[in-house]
Amino acid sequence: MTITTERDHGYPDLPRLMGLMTGDEKHGPAATSTLDALWVLYDRVLRVTPERPDDPERDRFLLSKGHGPMASYAVLAAKGFLPVGWLPGFGSYDSPLGHHPDRVLVPGAEIGSGSLGHGLPIAVGTALGLRAQGLDEPRVWVLTGDAELDEGSNHEAIAYAGPAGLDRLHTVVIDNSSASHARPGGIAARFEAAGWSALTVDGRDHEALYAAFTAPHPGRPHVVVARVEPKRA
Repeated sequence: MTITTERDHGYPDLPRLMGLMTGDEKHGPAATSTLDALWVLYDRVLRVTPERPDDPERDRFLLSKGHGPMASYAVLAAKGFLPVGWLPGFGSYDSPLGHHPDRVLVPGAEIGSGSLGHGLPIAVGTALGLRAQGLDEPRVWVLTGDAELDEGSNHEAIAYAGPAGLDRLHTVVIDNSSASHARPGGIAARFEAAGWSALTVDGRDHEALYAAFTAPHPGRPHVVVARVEPKRA
């Protein structure tokens, strides 16, 4: 299959690209909460290109917050991973862009996701797999929501990654105050207690996000808690 893509889109184009996706079950708030973090990652941080999406030396980005993929699809389209023409078909029967992303159908998607709590454990396994193969350059990034931290599987992953010294592992937690269970000291403190490097920033401030994403953290995995406006009921 030949895929023709456009790559002349910037951050101001993202609302228009997201607006092309219509229909029910859009999970719009879940998507828009991630938009700025996703853009900064793909525009300035991630070492992956649509020309070589399977390069063994690429960074791996795992969208754990996969029940709101509209922002991810818009950013992937803006960066040339998939055609803008796919966006209006979002969620339709014959569209590759489902309500949860499918790594087999969506160019640039590393995992199929949607069930909360799976992305961070998979990211830990990915980091371990890269280490076992002697691939020291690729970084593993995973984006989760604060509500996902209600799932115990994440805490097993957090507890393992710190002592294992998985310094190629990076987590972005989008904090829109939707978690059911509070964490003593806040989200960052939970990671720090397990030996992670942790920073908390304004999730709409691109320069703050970039500085946090690129902060050094030798010998430790790194988490960035990106605070955005609270989710409305």
